[in-house]
Amino acid sequence: MEEYLLSFSIYDRIILCILASAFIVQMVYYLAIFIRISLYDPGKRKYKETKDPVSVVICARNEAENLTNHLPLILEQDYPNFEVVVVNDCSDDDSEHILEKFQEKYSHLRVTLIKHDEKFTHGKKLALTVGIKAATNEWLLLTDADCKPESDQWISTMQRSFTDTDNIVLGYGGYNNEKGFLNKLIRFDAFFIALQYFSFALIRVPYMGIGRNLAYRKSLFMKNKGFASHASIQSGDDDLFINEVAKGRQVRVEFSAQAHTRSIPKKKFKLWTMQKQRHFSTASRYKFGHKCLLGTELFSRFLFYASVLLLVINPNTWIIGLSAFLLRLIVQLSVFKGAMNKFNEKKIILLSGLFDIILPLISIFLYFVHASNSKHYRWK
Repeated sequence: MEEYLLSFSIYDRIILCILASAFIVQMVYYLAIFIRISLYDPGKRKYKETKDPVSVVICARNEAENLTNHLPLILEQDYPNFEVVVVNDCSDDDSEHILEKFQEKYSHLRVTLIKHDEKFTHGKKLALTVGIKAATNEWLLLTDADCKPESDQWISTMQRSFTDTDNIVLGYGGYNNEKGFLNKLIRFDAFFIALQYFSFALIRVPYMGIGRNLAYRKSLFMKNKGFASHASIQSGDDDLFINEVAKGRQVRVEFSAQAHTRSIPKKKFKLWTMQKQRHFSTASRYKFGHKCLLGTELFSRFLFYASVLLLVINPNTWIIGLSAFLLRLIVQLSVFKGAMNKFNEKKIILLSGLFDIILPLISIFLYFVHASNSKHYRWK
């Protein structure tokens, strides 16, 4: 062994050191942080027995078809005390007529209308602010018009995590399982983002949530003056707000499959990448510590794959590079499998290794596209 190590050049030793360092960092993330989702036991938690009143808030712009298909699933939730507030935001389709029909049938549906004004343009944050102010209950449960709850226990399951000391409950919002490579890529991307923000929340470092499935107190929103600190940015009504107000001991997570929501994924790669680009306008404004945690994982992943590649193409070190790659892959897939079971994600585990490599490359490309593009992104 000693002679084998001495046969390495200085260049080989540097690459081996980089590989070892990156591998150790990756193992810390997977075996100390990400694995917490797999090991999470909800049976050890104490849940509320009382049923707090809940206001479900949905913003909709030209969502006639989605409102027709999804709104009844929310209005017919098995929960004793809730209202649904829909903000019809400048829709020019049949949304208004559809909502009127639903109001005739469901007394707990409240609709707020924002009329189109050519002199004044706005994003989702204004619509969401209008909906939150219209809500009559302290606890708000947010989702989107293109989302559907996985069960009629969605509100009840999310609500059981509401406590007197907690301000935020993070829920999982995945995408519909459909055919095609793009669908699997989108679902894995959503899964890995959830793996990160749920895991960090479990170690009391919450940094984001998603508007597809998120609950927090109305008083928290009002105390923070809503989205005032980032009102100029189109995105951020979910992740930036949570990044700003979340405190470790006041955030809960809800993994139960009954509390999941599913959204309609983009059908074209260009539309999905446009959606991804909007995230870059918010991620740069995360707290420094959160950016360091996320950046360290991503940077160590780049170093790991780069050093593996350099070692594999070297006849003297290929077995070390390949062994490190396979060992990390085994650990990674084991952690992914456990988390995917929690999130009820199916048929993406076999492509996880590939997506783990190509998604950062896509993100780098989109980052530079975003940085060089002054286009003003709209939420609809």
